[in-house]
Amino acid sequence: MRFDSEQVRREKNENFEKTWSESGRYIKKTTLEESYPRMKPAFGKPHPVYETIQKLREAYMRMGFAEYMNPLIVEERDIYKQFGDEAPAVLDRCFYLAGLPRPNVGISDERIRKIKEIIAGIEDDGIEIIRKVLHAYKKGTIEGDDLVSELAKQLGVTDVYVTELIDKVFPEFKELKPEGTTKTLRSHMTSGWFITLSELLERNEPPFSLFSIDRCFRREQQEDASRLMTYYSASCVIMDENVTIDHGRMVAEGLLSQFGFEKFMFRPDDKRSKYYAPDTQIEVYAYHPKLDGSDTKYSDGWIEVATFGIYAAPALSEYNISMPVMNLGLGVERLAMILYDAKDMRSMTYPQFSQYGEWEMEDSELARQIQLIRAPQTDAGRAVAGAIAEGFKKYAKEPGPCCFEIWKGELCGKTVTVSVAEPESDTTLAGPAAFNEVLAFNGDILGVPDDKKWKKALENHSARTGFTFAAAFAAAAAAEAEDAVLSGASEYESRAHMIKMLSEVNMRLTAHGQRYMTGNKKKIDVRGPMFTTVLFKIGD
Repeated sequence: MRFDSEQVRREKNENFEKTWSESGRYIKKTTLEESYPRMKPAFGKPHPVYETIQKLREAYMRMGFAEYMNPLIVEERDIYKQFGDEAPAVLDRCFYLAGLPRPNVGISDERIRKIKEIIAGIEDDGIEIIRKVLHAYKKGTIEGDDLVSELAKQLGVTDVYVTELIDKVFPEFKELKPEGTTKTLRSHMTSGWFITLSELLERNEPPFSLFSIDRCFRREQQEDASRLMTYYSASCVIMDENVTIDHGRMVAEGLLSQFGFEKFMFRPDDKRSKYYAPDTQIEVYAYHPKLDGSDTKYSDGWIEVATFGIYAAPALSEYNISMPVMNLGLGVERLAMILYDAKDMRSMTYPQFSQYGEWEMEDSELARQIQLIRAPQTDAGRAVAGAIAEGFKKYAKEPGPCCFEIWKGELCGKTVTVSVAEPESDTTLAGPAAFNEVLAFNGDILGVPDDKKWKKALENHSARTGFTFAAAFAAAAAAEAEDAVLSGASEYESRAHMIKMLSEVNMRLTAHGQRYMTGNKKKIDVRGPMFTTVLFKIGD
């Protein structure tokens, strides 16, 4: 979307007349800033996990840490070097990588016959090309995703022939089964830090203060509200000959205080991982005022958010590291749950999947599900709609019976006179609900008047549709007038009575909105007396 300069915007404001936006919504004569808020440029919305990652990155760098990317794929032998006799238990939680073997494919006489049935006219040199390409694939000089295109290119045929060839002549490809390797997906960021620090020492002099925020993978028995198989770890290390456990405390406080945590407790961690020196593995509990008194298990305000410790000398020696290293690790999703008041890690991380929790639609999104059923298709029709809405507003309190001409001009090639009227006595031209606006409030769709009772609902401009009963009805009346003119009618009348549902004032919910409202048992309440009439006289 183009952003206009201040001067251009000012000129637009000065010339801005009442009109219909592209979506058919009536905009009163006013400045652009005051008009329907959805005309303003829309901005995207970050994912809570990625936004927390960005804030953590900035927090680490403010504390003087340099960002590094650790290896994601870790050899099994590194786990043994880091965890010692604890490695088998750790590896039980790791995902091993596997790959498809490359078959040694021979070309018998029977296969040559089948090849010639598929690729008519292929000669012996073509058979030899197939043999050489398959051999190159076996040796690894041709990658698997290039095999089809390379055969097609060298044989001078389309991919379709080669695909059929592999399917019908070489069934070995379909029968391949994955074979495991000794490579694992990183389950702890620590697995990468040992490798990174070892390599850095070859080219740089300590001290080092480094951080990395990236995915880890853990083969959990099952995922639940506080546990995922893939998660983000925000980890840091300090390598310095004078580093102590006190550095861990300082880093934890310095990092977490930037997120609103006020008090901290440090407790020995009973897990005692082998890669930490004895009695140095510490759990960090932090107090956050927004949790105090909440209906969560952290109702006292305290939550475990991080762990730190000093790497064990035997594990460091496996990587020729002789200098002490302090490591702190923090689960990003756990921190994000606190910052975003989430009760389930799965629904926070994957809100698009219904199995992870209730479907929650913000009021601003729900308001966007409300559309006009009909809108005028011509410029004159849109002018008629605007005039009708203004006419209702101008003459709303006039006692009936009454009739006021509010527009005259050419519509679809005919002269049309438009009037707003009230044929009955003891009533006014427009009913009390005519200027109720449809909006979303606390998950419900309501039609409300502009008064103090609904001040809170009306304050959220992003959840207001911009549709009053009168304006939406005016759009339908103008569209119907266009149809009446084209059908050859000499007059037409459009009326609204007691409103009970959206469709009675020319509005509807999208299918998406209907599913949300029905599935979550939300309320649609747009009831109210409108009682308005529009008369169209159609001349030559």
